Amino acid sequence: MNIELVKTFVDYGVIGVLGFMSFLSLWLYVERLLFFRKLDISKYDKKQQLEIDITKNISIISSFGANAPYIGLLGTVFGIIITFYTMGQSSQIDAKMIMSSLALALKATAMGLVVAIPAMMFYNHLGRKIEVVVALWEMQEENKSES
Repeated sequence: MNIELVKTFVDYGVIGVLGFMSFLSLWLYVERLLFFRKLDISKYDKKQQLEIDITKNISIISSFGANAPYIGLLGTVFGIIITFYTMGQSSQIDAKMIMSSLALALKATAMGLVVAIPAMMFYNHLGRKIEVVVALWEMQEENKSES
C-alpha cells in the first residue's frame, strides 16, 4: 500500500472535490437568484414551462448538500486507515503523531459539513422562491380568467 498516494488522495482529491462542490453550489445559487430577479411570469402561458425554467439546477444544489457529508466521511475514513497503517508499520507508538494524524483526518468531515450546510440553505431558500413564483403565476391566471 502506497501510503503517500492515499494521503495525497485525501488531501487533494477529497478536499478538492468538496471545494469544487462548494464553489459550484454558490455559483448555481447566485445564478438562480439573478434569474429570479429578471423573471417575468407574465410571459408564461403554461405552468409546466414556468416550473421547468424556475427549477433548473436546483437538484444539483440539493445533491451537493446531501452528498458532501458522505464524501467528507470517506476522506476521514481514509485518513484513519492511514493513521492505523502508519502505527502498525512503526515500532514505536507516538501519541503526538496519532492525535495529529486523526485531527487531520477529521478535516475532511468538517469540509463536507462546510459544503453541505450552506448548500441545503441555498436549496431551501430557492425552494421557497419557487413556491412563491408558482403561487403568483396561479393568481395571475385566475385574474385573467375572471376578466
